[in-house]
Amino acid sequence: MFRLFKHYVPHAVLLLGFFDLALLGLAAEIGWVWRAHEIGMDIEPLSQRPMPIITFALLVHMAMIAVGVYGPDALQSIRFAAARLLVAVSLGVIFLSVTYFILPGATLWRSNSLYAMGLSILFLIGIRILLGGLLGTTAFKRRLMVLGAGKRAQRVQDLADRPDAGFVLVGFVAMNDGALVVEEAINRDAIKNLAKHVENLNVTEVVLALEERRNALPVNDLLRIKTTGVHVNDLSTFLERETGRVDLDTVNPSWLIFSDGFSAGRRISTIAKRLFDLVVSSILLALTAPIILLFALLVKLDSRGPAFFKQERVGLYGQPFEIIKLRSMRIDAEVDGAQWAQKNDPRVTRLGRFIRKVRIDELPQAWSVLKGDMSFVGPRPERPEFVASLETQMRYYNERHMVKPGITGWAQINYPYGASVEDSRHKLEYDLYYAKNYTPFLDLLIILQTLRVVLWPDGAR
Repeated sequence: MFRLFKHYVPHAVLLLGFFDLALLGLAAEIGWVWRAHEIGMDIEPLSQRPMPIITFALLVHMAMIAVGVYGPDALQSIRFAAARLLVAVSLGVIFLSVTYFILPGATLWRSNSLYAMGLSILFLIGIRILLGGLLGTTAFKRRLMVLGAGKRAQRVQDLADRPDAGFVLVGFVAMNDGALVVEEAINRDAIKNLAKHVENLNVTEVVLALEERRNALPVNDLLRIKTTGVHVNDLSTFLERETGRVDLDTVNPSWLIFSDGFSAGRRISTIAKRLFDLVVSSILLALTAPIILLFALLVKLDSRGPAFFKQERVGLYGQPFEIIKLRSMRIDAEVDGAQWAQKNDPRVTRLGRFIRKVRIDELPQAWSVLKGDMSFVGPRPERPEFVASLETQMRYYNERHMVKPGITGWAQINYPYGASVEDSRHKLEYDLYYAKNYTPFLDLLIILQTLRVVLWPDGAR
């Protein structure tokens, strides 16, 4: 994988994204020339119109990221990719229209865009047909060897069995550090020279997955392997990279302390994030005020009770604050105390099911962003009743409060709606990854992919 702004991107995705961006630029140029030729307009050199071409390519590319064109399903299925590309192009038209309205000279004319969009679909589907077989092969996958044969090593085997795995397992070496779980592992004593064995198998990465590292760390073996140019990672680092989360089953305090992340030198990023929150929340509230008022009226008509409700949540550094949302449940929903949301929750009103699916009930939270209690991106703020319980059941739960909570977040786009202690544990792993690897790039990625969650609301309850 390639590490881009502290976030890991598979090489195949990076390569495909580069080709897509170039093809979008090519489609924009051909579309412009095509339309200019039709209306008898003099065709100027390309150097006279770089901005419209670049803007077109970037906006459509952003739309592709937003709808999940680079997700595992789209990379493995041409039909799935084609469907997502059609949605991306439709979303791209909206992006381009808004940009054309605000900055008319910054992108193509509407007639040019139609030609460019049609060509873009052909080019993007074509490149996937040409590269489809290549992207799924081992050409872009790392050759991995695991030192260990216990339960921790089995975790790597489970990941390798997934169709979207970015690596190929070439073997396990049992280091005599515990019970044997991976039966096909070769015993370390049967290998005379481990570094040579790694070299002979063309291994590109070795993962250390010992059950007991105390007095069992094979320092000499690891040093020889490392000096041959092979990457050596411990299991926690490997799982973080492959899954996009901090694995609570394998992580320990020393890893969190000494691994890269939780950078304090990000004052400029924090200021930029706050400015972004102020500008976008102001615009969002202004644009959606009619929608919020309309659905507030509908909520009143649909069921007894107020249109809005306030609820206490835990924010930055564990400080409580109140969020405001459109009411989607009956007013007696928690007469017996705080409860987890359920699938097909009977407490949700008829209209409430709809506004939850499309996230309209979340729009008033832009007011909390404007006040500074929340950010657009961050861990979802939890209720104090649940926080008090979860802190006693999960290690590192308090660390998620070291960043400002958000309307959307890394956990929200990667995991369904949390409705149990186990769900909260999984979401905590994603929240820790965000807190550890925060950059403006990751925020942008989350904001874009939130559109995918809204368009395909599988996790809404």
